[in-house]
Amino acid sequence: MDRDSLPRVPDTHGDVVDEKLFSDLYIRTSWVDAQVALDQIDKGKARGSRTAIYLRSVFQSHLETLGSSVQKHAGKVLFVAILVLSTFCVGLKSAQIHSKVHQLWIQEGGRLEAELAYTQKTIGEDESATHQLLIQTTHDPNASVLHPQALLAHLEVLVKATAVKVHLYDTEWGLRDMCNMPSTPSFEGIYYIEQILRHLIPCSIITPLDCFWEGSQLLGPESAVVIPGLNQRLLWTTLNPASVMQYMKQKMSEEKISFDFETVEQYMKRAAIGSGYMEKPCLNPLNPSCPDTAPNKNSSQPPDVGAILSGGCYGYAAKHMHWPEELIVGGAKRNRSGHLRKARALQSVVQLMTEKEMYDQWQDNYKVHHLGWTQEKAAEVLNAWQRNFSREVEQLLRKQSRIATNYDIYVFSSAALDDILAKFSHPSALSIVIGVAVTVLYAFCTLLRWRDPVRGQSSVGVAGVLLMCFSTAAGLGLSALLGIVFNAASTQVVPFLALGLGVDHIFMLTAAYAESNRREQTKLILKKVGPSILFSACSTAGSFFAAAFIPVPALKVFCLQAAIVMCSNLAAALLVFPAMISLDLRRRTAGRADIFCCCFPVWKEQPKMAPPVLPLNHNNNGRGASRHPKGCSPGRVPLPSQNPLLEQRASGQGSSNSLASFSLANFAFAHYTPFLMRSWVKFLTVVGFLAALISSLYASTRLQDGLDIIDLVPKDSNEHKFLDAQTRLFGFYSMYAVTQGNFEYPTQQQLLRDYHDSFVRVPHVIKNDNGGLPDFWLLLFSEWLGNLQKIFDEEIRDGRLTKECWFPNASSDAILAYKLIVQTGHVDNPVDKELVLTNRLVNSDGIINQRAFYNYLSAWATNDVFAFGASQGKLYPEPRQYFHQPNEYDLKIPKSLPLVYAQMPFYLHGLTDTSQIKTLIGHIRDLSVKFEGFGLPNYPSGIPFIFWEQYMTLRSSLAMILACVLLAALVLVSLLLLSVWAAVLVILSVLASLAQIFGAMTLLGIKLSAIPAVILILSVGMMLCFNVLISLGFMTSVGNRQRRVQLSMQMSLGPLVHGMLTSGVAVFMLSTSPFEFVIRHFCWLLLVVLCVGACNSLVVFPILLSMLGPEAELVPLEHPDRISTPSPLPVRSSKRSGKSYVVQGSRSSRGSCQKSHHHHHKDVNDPSLTTITEEPQSWKSSNSSIQMPNDWSYQPRESRPSSYAAPPPAYHKAAAQQQQPPPPFAAAYPPELQSIVVQPEVTVETTHSDSNTTKVTATANIKVELVTPGRAVRSYNFTS
Repeated sequence: MDRDSLPRVPDTHGDVVDEKLFSDLYIRTSWVDAQVALDQIDKGKARGSRTAIYLRSVFQSHLETLGSSVQKHAGKVLFVAILVLSTFCVGLKSAQIHSKVHQLWIQEGGRLEAELAYTQKTIGEDESATHQLLIQTTHDPNASVLHPQALLAHLEVLVKATAVKVHLYDTEWGLRDMCNMPSTPSFEGIYYIEQILRHLIPCSIITPLDCFWEGSQLLGPESAVVIPGLNQRLLWTTLNPASVMQYMKQKMSEEKISFDFETVEQYMKRAAIGSGYMEKPCLNPLNPSCPDTAPNKNSSQPPDVGAILSGGCYGYAAKHMHWPEELIVGGAKRNRSGHLRKARALQSVVQLMTEKEMYDQWQDNYKVHHLGWTQEKAAEVLNAWQRNFSREVEQLLRKQSRIATNYDIYVFSSAALDDILAKFSHPSALSIVIGVAVTVLYAFCTLLRWRDPVRGQSSVGVAGVLLMCFSTAAGLGLSALLGIVFNAASTQVVPFLALGLGVDHIFMLTAAYAESNRREQTKLILKKVGPSILFSACSTAGSFFAAAFIPVPALKVFCLQAAIVMCSNLAAALLVFPAMISLDLRRRTAGRADIFCCCFPVWKEQPKMAPPVLPLNHNNNGRGASRHPKGCSPGRVPLPSQNPLLEQRASGQGSSNSLASFSLANFAFAHYTPFLMRSWVKFLTVVGFLAALISSLYASTRLQDGLDIIDLVPKDSNEHKFLDAQTRLFGFYSMYAVTQGNFEYPTQQQLLRDYHDSFVRVPHVIKNDNGGLPDFWLLLFSEWLGNLQKIFDEEIRDGRLTKECWFPNASSDAILAYKLIVQTGHVDNPVDKELVLTNRLVNSDGIINQRAFYNYLSAWATNDVFAFGASQGKLYPEPRQYFHQPNEYDLKIPKSLPLVYAQMPFYLHGLTDTSQIKTLIGHIRDLSVKFEGFGLPNYPSGIPFIFWEQYMTLRSSLAMILACVLLAALVLVSLLLLSVWAAVLVILSVLASLAQIFGAMTLLGIKLSAIPAVILILSVGMMLCFNVLISLGFMTSVGNRQRRVQLSMQMSLGPLVHGMLTSGVAVFMLSTSPFEFVIRHFCWLLLVVLCVGACNSLVVFPILLSMLGPEAELVPLEHPDRISTPSPLPVRSSKRSGKSYVVQGSRSSRGSCQKSHHHHHKDVNDPSLTTITEEPQSWKSSNSSIQMPNDWSYQPRESRPSSYAAPPPAYHKAAAQQQQPPPPFAAAYPPELQSIVVQPEVTVETTHSDSNTTKVTATANIKVELVTPGRAVRSYNFTS
């Protein structure tokens, strides 16, 4: 710190300008030595908060002891620290990174977490569907895709992409191995028909091509199916399922082969499988492969694509495969009749199995017997195929310039989002290295002293920055060892945050280290700035710990890791870095340069003569400041060993002090703070601040919620383009309404129907072509039973069945209905034929027989497999299997277990922004709560709820957490500063900063989500760190508010500016990320926090303190701007002959320097003194001289720690207006020691009565040698 930066305080009681009056002890008393401040209060020389000062003295005492121990064992401390930090760093190997959405944003202990846990527990997975999506748009935004060429291009891409294979675990996997396809019925005896059906049934692909014959080209199969006797290789492009079935039935009937064709016919009839694609129009009517049955075969007119696509498309099973128009066509415009006139995009969805479904599908297959098949391997196969799908589309577009010239085709999969999140959840090593390198370079340049290489601090500063990096890594490693998982917020932000705030501690310590060259430097550094670092770090870490109670995992993990890293950096700053300083002191003592100290020679300097003192009082009878004590020869003055390398050079020899240099402390005191304290500056600042605050509050009311998925994806990636098109043109999502256990499904069927029907009124739910909802599992179940009941009634009326049996002419369905009707639902008495005439499978309202509900469920799940699979009900426990055989006379049907899980599928569309999704979630949640009240346990499930549910309670949760953080900060700051008013001002400043950050988010278009919530909590910690440091300097200074602001900014501006700049450099490194998400929500927002923090902390907060700041901890009563000269507490020596009072340093004996004005020997038998008179206090010393010896090598024989022996930065030059020759003994002292010799005269008189009277008059000569506080020793010698 520059010694010229503090203005001179008028000397009101001395005759010379005394530099000690400008030291920190006099103007920052409780900051330097709180014990001296307590002494001032006890002696009535000052008033103040005794409790606050006492507690501060306790902190200082412990920190001073800590500094002494660290300096004494510096090497040991460093060695142990390296071992401990290295051990914690090893913990990074065990770090777990969560990148899936549900692991980041789902509230712990909340409703959604309980719902997902229930899903995982019951069905073994928390995902209900896996989709591979493909979107096609035109280059020209005004062009339409409703023409054959666009659909043919769509077809070409899909055909190539769905044909991809993936080789994993020595096995080839294709689409049919993992796609979602309807189940086929099982038969006994003739297995090849069952194999033909399984081979022909294709994967389920939602596509606009299903409206045309060309859609059959997607269905395969890969190899044609050959049916015996039919001279045709069957593919879906030539397959008419109904005619093939009739042919096979006739052929096998002619050959008298018995087979249950009725079951197959019923299977096809119930699924509405008819002519397949043979009667659908062709996109190219002139194509030779276009079937003759196509309505536009050989037509010269292209098909009206818009009219055909209106209302959606139907797959090969029309009853269960209706693709709504909103699902396959995007950006649609219609004519008056509602038909499509124009569309901007086409979408196809390949439906895949979930990893659990794929695992179950292949678990008992020979194909995986050698693999050790697990669910993780199934997931890996699925993800690998989806990646190959995307890669194939990209390669095709590069090869087919015809398609790429006119259309954009984007691919996205459910695995892609997890891959992207996993990718950006890992920290960027390059960004961290660049950030650390720039920070190191900054510290090196700012702490380098070209003119005074011995006093330079660049090497220890660089070591401190690297230490902060090391401790940050150790803190993160400790978090990993404690089992705290990592996520994107912690890996992208915590390292840079910790580095910025940690470097702030380093700059504070180096600033104090630069003040003097005393040997006991380490303990004095910790005594001065240790409390500031401790208080600010504790406030910030305490705020993070308080915020860790937020239930969102991403926020909780971030806050815990940030708090742990802050504590790690605090320990490194207070324990390890002082050890580095202690080692650097040895370099200074040796006089070696800061850079390459082992390479350059010892830096030699010429000793500088002590500056003369200025006589201010001209009525001292000619006693000049250069007069040395009488009777003391220069040769008798004890000379401390000198180190010329540490002495200032004489001004005539190019002293560094004579050259202009820039110091932030000097700038803050001499220019910056006086400018802030001008009235017009205060007025403009306050007005501007209030205007910014009001505008920010207004803007914050328009702040929207949301974190678009598109922001999570690199901007130039194919996934980013897909999400952009999908959000703008489709807004498609799938969801499920889940019903739980502890519910009687058989008796509450109407409630289930009402629950399903209530979704008709939910906006954005896709309806069927009748304006209603697709049937769910219970309706399909009831419909199947209704058909059986109808057939049974007809055949029993015709006499094919009786109460006791059935006849050979009875149909298979009638026999199955008979078996179902006789079920009682009781395990002990399962069958009762008396029920044939009275029992009904379903009543007129479609309500299933309650008693045998679960028996019927077993039959439906096995014998109507297409409907059961198409319902997507995922009933659990899975219904038991019952394969119906007409010739089997066992009437018992197994009873399934009661259901504990079932779901109703819905498709959503038009969800383009967070507000719409929030409205939808609110509507569905209201329905859920409503039916929960009716006794139906239920909950919604799907991507909108997993990803956007957080926004339903985000604002309230954030408000609660910010309130907890601010309350904790208020308590902590109040305890640390011991001033409630100061804590209130700090919290008000933080609140204003938060409001301004909210306004800035609105202006930058950043929506409120969990990540900005993390940054907002972080900003509270940063603002506290900044404001607590300024407040501490303000309260520990002496003077009026304006002067204390000046002194506080002088002490705080440098470390704060350095810390903010290094934090800004570290944050700016995030701009190199390829993710828009990282740039917008981390880089920009953190820069906003730094800018707002810099403006409010360095501009507004000092003005606020100058106007409303609390009273100083210590208020002197004698002088307005400094304390009274402290009286040292003497320690009596054990030797009576030379009574010596020693404070901090060597004991001065009688033989050092004595002068006797009057010396009378007393007889030991003389009477005791009865009267003692002293000179009045107004008497001044006869002589006063100032010397500045260096005491680096001076070894005191007896010492006592004293805080006001701290090195005072003499903040002004004691330069003489006129040069005077130094005293004869001045050269004997190194120039930094200041001594004051005071020789008052004390007269002692003893009077006796006339009869026995002896009158003795004695004059005592007292010599006092004082060293300016912190410079050297004080010795008091009393001789008489």
